[in-house]
Amino acid sequence: MSRIDDLSMRIVPVAAPVRTQVVESLRHAITHGRLAPGTRLVEKDLCQMLGVSRPSVREALRALEAEGLISTIPNRGPVVTLLTPEDAAGIYQVREALEALAAELFTANASDGDITDLQQAAADLATAYQTKDVNEIIEAKRLFYDVIFHGSGNAIIPEILRTLNARITQLRSVSLSSSERRAASIDEIYKLVEALTKRDGRAAAKASRKHVVEAAREALSSLSG
Repeated sequence: MSRIDDLSMRIVPVAAPVRTQVVESLRHAITHGRLAPGTRLVEKDLCQMLGVSRPSVREALRALEAEGLISTIPNRGPVVTLLTPEDAAGIYQVREALEALAAELFTANASDGDITDLQQAAADLATAYQTKDVNEIIEAKRLFYDVIFHGSGNAIIPEILRTLNARITQLRSVSLSSSERRAASIDEIYKLVEALTKRDGRAAAKASRKHVVEAAREALSSLSG
């Protein structure tokens, strides 16, 4: 199991509340694999690592437990949640359905400005893929999907997915760790953008589903192995 001794996560006081900074720092460490599944989260160690008080750490742990990133184990305390293949499959099923719907709605409701934003976000995403930096790719993908969700005209879709966002990021870290998957992933994105730009709802939904299904195959293979 991983040890909690990474002082690079230490909190630097800024305008945002300390609790918010602690939550974001720990969330990022978990979703990007710096705190591995199964890692025991000892309050004293976290306080030292982050440079904050115990109340701030406790509040952050409760928030992350609500997101499903942390589990409290009897006689052990909080640990980074082990993401099971069953959990991952369920998350991908939700993503497949909602993202395909958003893509189809985008083709009907997006403004010309949304189309321009989509093309720019896709270009930025392609640049991120070229870096081979998984963190950069994940952030660029988040911004890319934000454009699709906005253009869909349905604010409920991103609201629902937001509850799963941390675990979606966690799974993207798994699937995009494969160079072969990264190459296939950007090709799938190009096909999705082409369908969205042409306002072909059926093709957009199909391309969106294909992208999620292939990502699920890679992630589930890694988790099962």
